[in-house]
Amino acid sequence: MQLIEATILLLESWASQIPVELYSLFGAFIEEVVAPIPSPLVMGTAGSIAQAQGKGVTFLFILAIIGSVGKTLGGYLMYFIADKAEDLVFGKFGKFFGISHKEIEGIGKHFNGGRRDDLILFLIRAAPVVPSAPVSLVCGLIKINLRTFLVSTAFIIKIFVLPVLLKSFQDI
Repeated sequence: MQLIEATILLLESWASQIPVELYSLFGAFIEEVVAPIPSPLVMGTAGSIAQAQGKGVTFLFILAIIGSVGKTLGGYLMYFIADKAEDLVFGKFGKFFGISHKEIEGIGKHFNGGRRDDLILFLIRAAPVVPSAPVSLVCGLIKINLRTFLVSTAFIIKIFVLPVLLKSFQDI
């Protein structure tokens, strides 16, 4: 719990110390990797900062794209870690768990990277009760098609980041 509180305090201090664009990028990355951080924290703060600096609403679109890049990179890091951990753990110790490395990656092969898979992953990520970090970890664990993962991650994040920015912009 102290790690989460310390991370939130770090993000809050960055908000007044670095340019809002960098805050959006790095804050969104950290927000994605440290799952219990409330989702609107970074982008809501970024929207408030942009408004206080007199930036226009079109600037929020730029911040949304920057935040989306940060969150997508954070999601990819989680995907990558899960993929490599699965290779290591189940490649060597799968027999102890009763499932092999090949069987786990076989699950991911059911997702061939088509539009249907993009839509399925998009809908999973769109569900408000589903945190994104575990989705990224599972996608890496079963080695879902990387293009499908990245496209659905970037797209869904843009859809949810922009409203948070706009709301925070209007609240001030």
